[in-house]
Amino acid sequence: LDQQFKVERPGQAWVADITYIWTSEGWLYLATIMELFSRRIIGWAMDERMTKELVILALKRAIRTQTPTPGLIHHSDRGSQYASREYQQVLRTNRMITSMSRKGNCYDNACIESFHSVIKRELVFHEKYKTRDQAKKSIIEYIVSFYNYKRIHSFTNYMSPIAYEKQYFKTSQKTKVI
Repeated sequence: LDQQFKVERPGQAWVADITYIWTSEGWLYLATIMELFSRRIIGWAMDERMTKELVILALKRAIRTQTPTPGLIHHSDRGSQYASREYQQVLRTNRMITSMSRKGNCYDNACIESFHSVIKRELVFHEKYKTRDQAKKSIIEYIVSFYNYKRIHSFTNYMSPIAYEKQYFKTSQKTKVI
């Protein structure tokens, strides 16, 4: 990906990462996948363990949400979960290109790191989750009901990810007609 965070259309690049959330029951790990064009979160999974199964589930949800176009760049860090044979096989099966951050360089995955910072600042740090289930429900509601549909971004001309995508598709349909 080479820190090229601006793409021209949906389906060119996805970024993925894992973050952690504290609950009274212990850590909850959140794996997310972002469509780089609109900054929409298209896949996520949560569990008490940070495993390859966690990130594979998030990836499979992303694939169901948005069928990957051949050659789509999938960018992540070099974590063992993303480098696992099973994860890489899902990428190859769906004709995605693997891209990984340079060792120790968090800036290579800045967009998804930024999302994790935002969700913590806007939601997680304001809560005291007693259970992992309580945290999961809160996080899903934030992503589905707020972040993707209502939260505006300067990158997307102060539109939500969904509104930005709708505008793109509406404009691209008009261009095809002309």
